[in-house]
Amino acid sequence: MSGWLSTGGEHAAEDHDDEHHEHRSRWPLIAAVGAGMLYLGAGFFFVGLDLVPVVIPVGLAGVGMVGMVAGLFGWAYEAFLAPAGGHGTGGADLYTTTMILFLASDLSTFSAGFIYYAFVRAGAWEASHGLLTPLVFINTALLVASSFTIHYGHHALEAGDRKKFLGLLGATLVLGVVFLGGQVYEYYELLVVEGFSLTSGVLGSAFYGLTGLHGLHVALGVLLIAIAFGRSLRGEYGPGHDTAIRTTSLYWHFVDVVWIFLVVVLYVGASV
Repeated sequence: MSGWLSTGGEHAAEDHDDEHHEHRSRWPLIAAVGAGMLYLGAGFFFVGLDLVPVVIPVGLAGVGMVGMVAGLFGWAYEAFLAPAGGHGTGGADLYTTTMILFLASDLSTFSAGFIYYAFVRAGAWEASHGLLTPLVFINTALLVASSFTIHYGHHALEAGDRKKFLGLLGATLVLGVVFLGGQVYEYYELLVVEGFSLTSGVLGSAFYGLTGLHGLHVALGVLLIAIAFGRSLRGEYGPGHDTAIRTTSLYWHFVDVVWIFLVVVLYVGASV
């Protein structure tokens, strides 16, 4: 999450058509520091309570959570909610690079979860649980389809086909919401019907930790797509003015790839 985010805008007044301004954003740094404090507090809580009083990890985690959430919301506001201006090629490239750096740091978080899963799977392991159900295949198909709709929707925007762009972006939003609904239903079946919970051994903690983290990312992606769709209805995007759509698309493809990997490693692995 670290790094500086440069943003630029073009004044709307006719006598400032070619004038651009740029500034350094503090929000990614705030989010990164907050995340670091959150992880440090969580680490002390789980493995270091014999070294420090419990108030220290709880305080670190609490302050870190506030900082991370504030940083992410501030960053999202600047990138997706602030009044849209015509970003030049340089501004668009900076936004795209920042999103790629964010996703690279996010990949390390998921990697830590998968490494944890690999270690517990290599050690003492309980009986497998039937996690691979038809709902998982349906949810996977929905998420894969949504990657295609947002991809071709972006292409339609670049080609100046606003109607097609709105239709495909709206379809992406619906598919994302339905995916989240499917995951909520899956949790209900596992928790209420089957009694498979977070405390059901290492498999339970790995399953809910990884799928919950991914679900949180999907929810954030749905929020970004909903914001982009609302602004698209007001005609704020067009050919050469698509930075928010491009970065949201990158994020959504990342979420899709992580889900496929999660299905193969966790759902299939737990069923073998």
